[in-house]
Parts: sequence; structure tokens; C-alpha cells
Amino acid sequence: MIVAIVQARMGSSRLPNKMMLWMHGLPVVGWVLYRLRQAKRINRIVFALPDTAADDVLAEYLQSEGATVFRGAEQDVLGRFFAAAKIFAADTVVRVCADNPLVTGSEIDRLIGIFDSQGYDYAYNHIPRNNCYPDGLGAEITNFTVLQTVHYEAQLPDQREHVFNYLWAHPGRFRIGTCNPLDASLSHPELKLDLDTWKDYQRLLQLEINPESTAQEVVRAAMKTIRSVK
Repeated sequence: MIVAIVQARMGSSRLPNKMMLWMHGLPVVGWVLYRLRQAKRINRIVFALPDTAADDVLAEYLQSEGATVFRGAEQDVLGRFFAAAKIFAADTVVRVCADNPLVTGSEIDRLIGIFDSQGYDYAYNHIPRNNCYPDGLGAEITNFTVLQTVHYEAQLPDQREHVFNYLWAHPGRFRIGTCNPLDASLSHPELKLDLDTWKDYQRLLQLEINPESTAQEVVRAAMKTIRSVK
């Protein structure tokens, strides 16, 4: 069972309530849900939200769209993530951050294929680290056994707040891998397509895209916007 677990919350310090900001016809979290549903290799999508009153509006919206919602500890993000994976019987876990509204099904399918074929403990293509992907099109992936190890052994606050910090701090224990896009036109590691600040939001609003835009269309729109600014 391949389960995509999306971390989402309303309480961002740099851009509060960003999950419900309107962007080209949908709230940001709606983009994540819609685009994840295009992935062919994911069996289930779960949104792991904090169990706080501030996040009730987010849960209500997602449930109204037919999404599966899990509520857990606000501060212990790793604990919330692990609990969601366990409850929904995940064998393979795809971690998606809701800060990536342009996450793309085709590139998640690419990641799953690499993970399956190469025997990695953990793989990623959501950031341009040793690969040529833009920041924000992909995801991270591991198996339940590795996630369980990380959950039980991670103790430091930053390792509980960020799901895979413990894994990155112990690279000798885990086989970590990444990949490049199959389509070279997506090879733009200079592009930042995630949403952290108001400036990011304004930049995303300028893109000529819609929720059905392919990865190629997203990258072309982003490059076009960059050229027009220059």
C-alpha cells in the first residue's frame, strides 16, 4: 500500500493561514489535493493535520472535498506523520509538504519508480539537492520500517519537527537516493515553486497555470515569468 501523507497546517509563522489562500481558482491546499490525485501509483492520500481548533477550518474544507484527514500532535510532526502511516497501513510512505501547491503526479510516479527499482531506504525529488529538479514539484519517499526506526530513535526537537532530519543526520545508516527528471525541459534547479512567504505567493499568482497544468507547463510558465521580469 503506497500512502501519500500530506503535512498541512494553518499556523505558519511566515505566512499565516496560507493553506486557505486563494490561488487560480482553488485554495492552496486544494491544489495539493487535486494534483496528488493525478499520481497513478499512489493508493491513498491522507492529510495529517494538527489537532488544534485553528486547523478545524482546514479539516472541514478537505473533508468537504472527499479527502481523508488525520489529526495529531501539533508540535510532534514526526509522531503525527508516523501515526497516520500506521493507522492507514502504509507499506510505502510518500511525504508531501502542503507548501508545494504545484506538486505533480507524474514526478511523484517517477520518484516511486526510482525508489522501487533502486532499493533505497529513502529517496526524494522535491528539492534540487544532487539533482536538477525545481524546488516544489516532487516529494520524499521511504518504507514503513525505516519510518518506524526514525520515529523511535529521533529525540531532538528539530528531528521531531522535521520528519526526515534524523535520517539526514545519519546518512551512513540509510541508503539515500534521488533522480533527475526524465524530461530535460524540467531541469531547472534554480526555480523555487514552493510557498513560504507572501513574496512566494505573489510570484505563484503571476503564473499562467491551472490545477491540471503538467510539470512541463508549470516550468514553462515559471520561466516565462522570470524572463518578463528581466
